[in-house]
Amino acid sequence: MSTTPTRRMTAFAIGLTAVAAVAACSAPTDKSSSSTTSGASASSSAASSETSAPAGGDAKTATSAEEAGGMDALVAAAKAEGELNVIALPPDWANYGEIITKFGEKYGIKVNSDQPDASSADEITAAENLKGQSKAPDVFDLGAAVATANTDKFAPYKVATWADIPDSLKEANGTWVNDYGGYMSVGYDSDVVPAPTSVDDLLKGDYAGKVALNGDPTKAGAAFAGVQMVSLAKGGTAGDIAKGVDFFKELKAAGNFLPVDPTPATIESGDTPVVFDWDYLNVAAGKNVPTWKVWVPDGVALAGYYVQAINKDAPHPAAARLWQEFLYSDEGQNLWLKGGARPVRLDAMMAAGTADKALADALPKVTGTTTVPTADDVAKATEYLTANWAKAVG
Repeated sequence: MSTTPTRRMTAFAIGLTAVAAVAACSAPTDKSSSSTTSGASASSSAASSETSAPAGGDAKTATSAEEAGGMDALVAAAKAEGELNVIALPPDWANYGEIITKFGEKYGIKVNSDQPDASSADEITAAENLKGQSKAPDVFDLGAAVATANTDKFAPYKVATWADIPDSLKEANGTWVNDYGGYMSVGYDSDVVPAPTSVDDLLKGDYAGKVALNGDPTKAGAAFAGVQMVSLAKGGTAGDIAKGVDFFKELKAAGNFLPVDPTPATIESGDTPVVFDWDYLNVAAGKNVPTWKVWVPDGVALAGYYVQAINKDAPHPAAARLWQEFLYSDEGQNLWLKGGARPVRLDAMMAAGTADKALADALPKVTGTTTVPTADDVAKATEYLTANWAKAVG
C-alpha cells in the first residue's frame, strides 16, 4: 500500500516571505528502509565526513560547487564518499522514488533512505540524535515551520541554477531553498460524484458521506491548508478562517463529511471518493483510478512549498551538495514535475524550453491570484482552529 498521505503530520503550513509549508496528515511510522542504487557502497566511517573535494576547498564548508573545486571535483568527492543519507522521502511522494534511483545511477552513489514516512520534526530529531554518526541525515526536505525554527542546523549552499530561483523562494545566503510545491485541491471520482464547480456543491446530497479531509487540521498541514482554502472560497482569508471552520461544521451537519484519513487504497476502493489535499498528492493518490479528477477551485489558488536544506553536520558533505545540484538541475526539476509537483524553477525552465511541456500542461489548472499564507496568517489560523475545530467538527 502506498504511504504517501501519512507523511509529515507535524509540519504545519507557515510563511517564509512568500512560502508556505506543504504537509500531510497521519503520524509517522517507525519503519525504516534502504534504497540501494547502482555503484559499490563505500565505507560510512566518520572519516568519510571529512572528505575534501580534490583541488578545491573542503566540501563540508563549500557554499557552491566552485568553492568545492568545480563540479567535476564535487562529483569526484561525492563518489569517494560513496553514500548519501536521506530521510522522510516516501517513494511515491512527488516522485522521490525515481529521483533517488536516478541520482544513484548517475553518480554510482548508494542512497540510504531512512524513515520514509517520518515528519519534518522527526528529520531534525534524527539529525540531533545521530550527530557525529555515519547514519545521520545528510539533507533535509522540510515543512517551512520546522525549517524556520532550525536554520542553525543548515549549511548554506547555492546551486549552479541559483539565479533561476525567485528571491522570495530562497534564503539569500542559501541556508534554505524552496524545492517543489503545489495548490490545495479537491480530488474526486467522476464516476461516483458530479464534478464540483464550487465548494458549496460539496454540501449537496450527491456528496453524502463522501467528502474527506486529509487529516485533523489542528495537527496536519494538508488539512490545515484545506480549511484555509475553503475560507478563501467563502470570502474569508488565510488567517481569518472562521468561514472555513463553519463550512466543515455545515458539511458534517449535512452528513457529507467523512472522518476518514484518505490514502491511495481508500481512493482506489471507493471509500473516500472526494478528498481535500495538495494537487500533486491527489494526482498521485488517484493514479489507479481512471475516473479520478483533480480540481483547484476557480479563483481560490492556495499554494505551498517545501524547503530543501543541507545538514551542517552531514556525514557525506560532498554527496549532500551534489544531491542539491541534481535536484535543482533541469533533470531533477523535471522529475519532480513528473510526480505532479511544481518545481521551483518551473517558470524559468518554461521560458528556456527545458521543462517537459507535456508534464507541465498536465498539471491541474489554476485560475485567479495565488495566495501563499504568511506567518501571521498561520498564527491566527492556528489559534482559531485550536479553540474552535473540535467544538465545530469533532
